[in-house]
Amino acid sequence: MLKAVLFDLDDTLIDWSGFGRRWESRERALLQGVYDYVTTNIHPLEDFNQFATNFVDTTRSAWENGRSSLRAPHLGRVLLQALEISGVPVDHLDERRCLEAYNWDAAEGVVVFPDVPPLLQLLRENGIRFGIVTNAYQPMWMRDRELKTFELLDYFPECRFSAADAGYLKPHPAIFEKALQCLGTSPEETVFIGDNPVADIAGAQAVGMLTVLRVTHPTPPMLSGLIVPDHALNSYDELPDVLDNWYPGWR
Repeated sequence: MLKAVLFDLDDTLIDWSGFGRRWESRERALLQGVYDYVTTNIHPLEDFNQFATNFVDTTRSAWENGRSSLRAPHLGRVLLQALEISGVPVDHLDERRCLEAYNWDAAEGVVVFPDVPPLLQLLRENGIRFGIVTNAYQPMWMRDRELKTFELLDYFPECRFSAADAGYLKPHPAIFEKALQCLGTSPEETVFIGDNPVADIAGAQAVGMLTVLRVTHPTPPMLSGLIVPDHALNSYDELPDVLDNWYPGWR
């Protein structure tokens, strides 16, 4: 019996294709908030560009280590390290306050895929529980701001995990197991949907879930090697029929 569906977040529920190549300018604006907060309240910083460079270097190192070990980087720790390198006494810093000063929210041009709300409504009407498992290095309370902005948060009242909180990156089994424990379901009762063949599909299959690859371009997926999803789709309009085949009588 189908009891729950777990979703990846970025490019699975929310569409980043309209954001373009504006990450550097967005990141600098977010870092400016941290810089201003620290300079005003904690310790004077004299060179924003150097702080931004320290942050980028620390972030790159954290992700390189994470990809090799699957231990998740954490934005809060990255910020504190970058500030310490920039000369701020780390014992004067509060991680939560620095993250609040970073002021993360929905980015301009990012939207919910239009086929997401009807799918979630249909699943909810049939008693299916939901969860989110994302490889974000922001704590989930920060990503919750986006979910609230996009009017998705009510669909995910309890089970939302970022890699930063779980401590592991997909495809490590621990982050999927935490989500299943939160939902109170077994892998056989849970479907995972994501856009990344390695992190989402291989990771979820390794713990025993059926998987759906969300293809964000209207072309058939071209997968090589041993990673093959149980189903691939271009639109969530296709999903109910897929679930009918896997779990007859779920609706």
